[in-house]
Amino acid sequence: MEPLDITIVIPVKNEEKLIGDCLKSVGTDFCKKIIVIDSSSTDRTCEIAERLGAEVINFKWDGKFPKKRNWFLRNHTPTTKWVLFLDADEFLTEGFKKELRSKIQKDSYVGFWLSYSIYFAGKKLRGGYPLQKLALFQVGAGEYERIKEQHWSKLDMEIHEHPIVEGKVGKIKSKIDHRDFRSIEHYIQKQREYAKWESYRYLDLNPKSRLLLTAKQKLKYRLLTSPWVGPLYFLGSFIFLGGFRDGYTGLTFAFLKMAYFNEIYCRIKELKSSCPSHLIPGQITGLKSKSSQKIKSRFPYLKRNTSAKIFPN
Repeated sequence: MEPLDITIVIPVKNEEKLIGDCLKSVGTDFCKKIIVIDSSSTDRTCEIAERLGAEVINFKWDGKFPKKRNWFLRNHTPTTKWVLFLDADEFLTEGFKKELRSKIQKDSYVGFWLSYSIYFAGKKLRGGYPLQKLALFQVGAGEYERIKEQHWSKLDMEIHEHPIVEGKVGKIKSKIDHRDFRSIEHYIQKQREYAKWESYRYLDLNPKSRLLLTAKQKLKYRLLTSPWVGPLYFLGSFIFLGGFRDGYTGLTFAFLKMAYFNEIYCRIKELKSSCPSHLIPGQITGLKSKSSQKIKSRFPYLKRNTSAKIFPN
């Protein structure tokens, strides 16, 4: 079967335990190219990736824009029609590959929402909020949002930044396996890092940047200033979306997520009380409008022949 016109990009750092199985799940004949972007790993990540046929590119972040994914799009623009960003703990399933082959041929879409299974404490969860990301889009149709975060973020890769693409976005229902089997300690540490990022991100929003948020994002940021954001998440995840079906594991997962949102709420409240309003940045750099012309002026490498509306993640 002919490989799809896709470049799969896997950003990594010290992922020797996962990168092999991740690449094997992709296979040798599914896509035209696989690229691993490495942040100076000190283990065997690069060796394993090269042995399995991936091209390895080294990335060193200078603390400024662009971060890893946008840096790749701007400095190593894929020659394929599509680009798919995959994490080392994400594994392509046969069902996903089959559905992708059938849907990617449709010219009406420039990107796709992807769905992911969730593992916690070694168990695949059946309930809770679904995990979806816009990680597959046409080369030149957009890039990850640019957020002025030099003063408060030390993450070298776009974690919560969302792709903003020009055109219609579809959905692939078959799931990618997100097999995060790392320790609870690692999970809690990452949640704390993300909570700090989200609190500063909230304070950095301004009316223009809010225009680019999806309805789901707008609801999230509206709830983050409420002391009920954590309990509401718990009720939605564990009760209404069936997290109870996962027993004690589902209960623990919902509790930790509730704690995560409670921490964001407390951080926002603390930052507001300790920082005068005129010192809060309140701005996001990058896209300023839903106008195609303004997008193209910000992203000069975007396609010139598209006039579709914008459907940001």
